[in-house]
Amino acid sequence: MADSGTSSDPELLVTLDRAGSTPLHRQLADGLRDAVRSGRLAPGSRMPSTRVLSADLGVSRRLVVEAYGQLAAEGFLHSVQGGSTRVAAVAPVPANPRPHDPGRPRFDIDFSPGSPDLASFPRQAWLRAMRQGLAEIESSAFGYVAPHGLPAARTAVADYLRRTRGVVADPRAIVLCSGATQAVALLARCLEGPLAVENPGFWLHRMILRHNGVDPVPIPVDDDGIDVEALAASGATTVLTTPAHQSPTGVVLSAARRTALLEWAEPGRLVVEDDYDAEYRYDRAPVGAIQGLAPDRVVYLGSTSKTLAPGLRIGWMVLPAHLIERVRTAKSLADTGSSVMDQIAFAQLLTSGGYDRHLRQMRRRYPPRRDALLSALSRHLPQAEVLGAAAGVHLTVRFPLGFPIDELTRRAAESHIRLEALAPCYADPATAPPGLILGYANLTESQISTGVEQLGQAARQLGAA
Repeated sequence: MADSGTSSDPELLVTLDRAGSTPLHRQLADGLRDAVRSGRLAPGSRMPSTRVLSADLGVSRRLVVEAYGQLAAEGFLHSVQGGSTRVAAVAPVPANPRPHDPGRPRFDIDFSPGSPDLASFPRQAWLRAMRQGLAEIESSAFGYVAPHGLPAARTAVADYLRRTRGVVADPRAIVLCSGATQAVALLARCLEGPLAVENPGFWLHRMILRHNGVDPVPIPVDDDGIDVEALAASGATTVLTTPAHQSPTGVVLSAARRTALLEWAEPGRLVVEDDYDAEYRYDRAPVGAIQGLAPDRVVYLGSTSKTLAPGLRIGWMVLPAHLIERVRTAKSLADTGSSVMDQIAFAQLLTSGGYDRHLRQMRRRYPPRRDALLSALSRHLPQAEVLGAAAGVHLTVRFPLGFPIDELTRRAAESHIRLEALAPCYADPATAPPGLILGYANLTESQISTGVEQLGQAARQLGAA
């Protein structure tokens, strides 16, 4: 970029493709975001004024103001006294990542669901929480302690769940575990009688149950959530459900169905409420956990996999009184307890307000990516029906019957685009409509637009557009 010669503002190299399909304001925001993440723009460094940068790039000042505003909302930039804009302290992504594993395919654009924005993991806040927690914890905590979790960690989780999800959370009823995945496995070993799951539902939960000797009963899902009448007719005594944001369709369990589900869960029956993705809602009001209405009939599950990172392996169960000892024993036999170090850091992050701040930042960051995906689907795959756009970090898209979804997925992989098909979410994949589950939280807006554009081109080549 040439110096404008009219200001002492710093120069900044940003490349804009005026012939490309991605809007210029998005290109600018993506370029600046990548520069911050890579460390090319150091924390605390001063940004050019909007007037200077717009003149240097030959674009409108409004476009630069919009890009700066977006990055400020995402936490990459901040304004300081005097009116200047500076780079926020964001942990850079290493410029030279570890070599790629040749045994695994490489994807340039990964639409697989289930992951938050991994580059936005609050590294500095986590380190501060770890240091503070270590300074305060007693040495005895590093021994073989209670397998269900440190008291301070269970108390912090209980306070958070009461405040944000309306959960009746006594720390004594909480078991900390290695994500919701382990929670489902532990419950499979502790519960008796037929267990039902949603159909479609999260395919991994079905696999975990079967691995632990439980053959789940599929219960259909419609626009109001799980069909409680079908559940009552199934003979199941336990049901695993995702009422706040059904996986994978994204529908919310209606008020009438919530009432019917709790009426079904009379003494002797149990609801396992997986509250995944409840933290992210954009176009609808928050829905409280059903556990808060009947804590004696509901097991509440949650984790940090969609909020911080799946690699942390931090999850929790809030249990009815009659299950506490049984699940504690199962957890003890499984691994004698989860990582004390992670519990210390997470508890401190919760009590300090750092977790709330991180969630607020991510709630600002994800809607533009969701909107970019919706816009790209509308342009390049207009035949796709979009589900679950009001909340969460993925969209489910269904295509007309006969759409060659397997061939589209294969061609996408050849173009280094990763897709996850909808079919495995069904108890009988052969009955599934053609569809995809598209995660967007871990992609930039330009990656989203480029990826969907390529999918649209492939669909047209297959004669499916």
